[in-house]
Amino acid sequence: MSIKKRELLLVDGYNIIGAWPHLRKLRDIDFEKARTDLIEAMAEYQAVTGREVTIVFDAHMRYGRESKAKQSRIAVIYTKENETADEWIERRAHELVDDRLVTLFVATNDFTEQWVIFGQGALRVPAAELLKDWKQAQQLIDQERSALEQDRSNRKTIDLTPDVWARLEEIRRRK
Repeated sequence: MSIKKRELLLVDGYNIIGAWPHLRKLRDIDFEKARTDLIEAMAEYQAVTGREVTIVFDAHMRYGRESKAKQSRIAVIYTKENETADEWIERRAHELVDDRLVTLFVATNDFTEQWVIFGQGALRVPAAELLKDWKQAQQLIDQERSALEQDRSNRKTIDLTPDVWARLEEIRRRK
C-alpha cells in the first residue's frame, strides 16, 4: 500500500507581493488589499493543486508573539517580533527535513533563501513560476465555472425528489 505524500507550499508573503507586478502596484496604494489578494490567489492555487499553502508575513507593524490564522482555507502566519519570514520558513523547513510524508516547496524570489531551503531538502518555487501556476489555476477554475453554467442553462429537466416523481407519474397515468 502506497501512502500519498502531503505537499506543502510555504510562501514568503511580502517577497511574492513585491515580485508580482499587479500586487506590487496594489501594495503602494492599499497594503492590506495586496495581502488579501495574495491570500485569495493562493486559495485558488491550493484548490486546484491540492498543495497545502501557508503564507508567512514578517511581523510588519506588529509587536509581540507570532500569530496564526486561517483565511480562505489558507494558513496565514505573522512572525513574532524581530523574526523575519525567511527565518520562520527556514525553521519550518528544518523541522520537516526528516518527514518522509511531506514534500516541501518554498515560494520566494530571495536567492539566498532559495539556496538555504534547497540545502534543507525543500524545492524552490520562484515568484514568476508561482504566478504562472496561479494563472493556470485561475483558467481551470474559470473553465469549470463556465462548464457548470453551461450545463445549468442546457438543462431541460427539473431536479425533483423520487416521491414527487412518483406522485407526478400517478397523476399522468390517471388521464
